[in-house]
Amino acid sequence: MARQERAIKTRKVILEAAGAVFDEHGYTATTIAMVLERAEVTKGALYFHFPSKESLAQAVLDEQIPRGAVPPQPCKLQELVDITFVFGQRLLNNSLLKGSVRLAVDQCAPPGVDHSGPYRQWADHLVLVLEQAAAQGELLPTVEPRQTVELLVGAFAGIQLMSRALTDRADLAERISVLWGHILPSVAVPGLLTGIDRSPDRGVRVLAGIEETDADEAELDLSRR
Repeated sequence: MARQERAIKTRKVILEAAGAVFDEHGYTATTIAMVLERAEVTKGALYFHFPSKESLAQAVLDEQIPRGAVPPQPCKLQELVDITFVFGQRLLNNSLLKGSVRLAVDQCAPPGVDHSGPYRQWADHLVLVLEQAAAQGELLPTVEPRQTVELLVGAFAGIQLMSRALTDRADLAERISVLWGHILPSVAVPGLLTGIDRSPDRGVRVLAGIEETDADEAELDLSRR
């Protein structure tokens, strides 16, 4: 068990280091030596988990969807809004997530790295949420979930890139709020609009609740040992 825990911890350290390096330098300029230096692990430890730079990049890319998880909400449109705000908030200081996003827009990645995967995965995940919203009568009858979600994913990718270029993402939450201000009236039934929280600090508040819950569960787990 101790060996397994060490292996999990080592893999996490490598991924976080790789995320930071990919974010700073892009795929082509990143080398395994850079990741080794940042992670402070041996070459053998890295290759045990990731046999190539391509596999390491793919593992970093695959970390996006879990980091958008939010608590379920009775209003599924609110849950959809929360996903974007929490993801945006995590982008401010999560090196692994930053690297994953950089790789997703990096057209220099080789064919063995599926940088288009996160777009499809996000679309599939968010369609399920929007279909739940439709089943609960939250959507206008003209809304087609797949089209709406693909528009949202593309728009979010664009505004986070613009925010990074202009302010190093300092204004990303405000831009997400503006995005929803334009999208929600075109998809939500009028009666829901005033009840959906799209304030720029929404991500901060939701993430604080997630972290508090995680801390309570960790404390409870320790008490049971």
